[in-house]
Amino acid sequence: MQTQPNQRGELAAFLRSRRERITPDQVGLPHTGRRRTPGLRREELALLAGISATWYTYLEQGRDVRASDQVLDALASALRLDRYERGHLFQLAGHAAAAESEEPEPLAPEVAAVPLLLQPQPAYIIGGTYDVLSRNQAADELFPHLGAASDRPANFARWVFLEPAARAVVVDWEVEARGLLARLRALAGRRPGDARYTRLIDELNAGSPEVRAWWPQYDVQARHGGRKRLRCPGRGVVEFAYTAFHVAERPEQTLVVYSDGRESAD
Repeated sequence: MQTQPNQRGELAAFLRSRRERITPDQVGLPHTGRRRTPGLRREELALLAGISATWYTYLEQGRDVRASDQVLDALASALRLDRYERGHLFQLAGHAAAAESEEPEPLAPEVAAVPLLLQPQPAYIIGGTYDVLSRNQAADELFPHLGAASDRPANFARWVFLEPAARAVVVDWEVEARGLLARLRALAGRRPGDARYTRLIDELNAGSPEVRAWWPQYDVQARHGGRKRLRCPGRGVVEFAYTAFHVAERPEQTLVVYSDGRESAD
């Protein structure tokens, strides 16, 4: 699959960000005088990966060169990428299908009904760009103003970064916001031609200084469950367990269900 110029630029920036976080000590290389940039030099990384320094430089310059699976594996190993970062590297290098659809994300009616069936447990379904495709009343109460804009779908990423209420509700806001942005980065990497991601990321960059600072760090993460502390009206800070389920045949659509351990009334 041919990579596009913007995709090659993303690949170059991702490689550079990961190279700069690896120190010579971590990989057993000696110090060789003053360094102008943090982390490894390009030729050092190329040596560790067993590839040409010139050819690796072409990758970091965003030139139109094609990396094989073998080369990407070697770079992932040398850069000590985790499995999510490795997948992101392969996607940026053109080893995954790109989607360019501008159509609204379809949601089957029987899937849309699931959050309603889970009431009173807060539940919602998010799509690949974090649009909230379906939610129940408990989710609206837990995340106030989630659907404040009437001219576009509710969006969880937009709520976290641009809705002032989010910082009051989400107790560990920075940790949760960083994780969400890393998951959005991973999803956007799979769809480099999808204008929906470009619009959302541009909007978040324009409205959030945190996004402007964190987005260039190229953190990537997969969607998962966990625990989250939220401030609830009349109850104070409550720790919720949340579980994420991917929708069959549409793995980028995710059902998220929250529970605080209280038993539901019949």
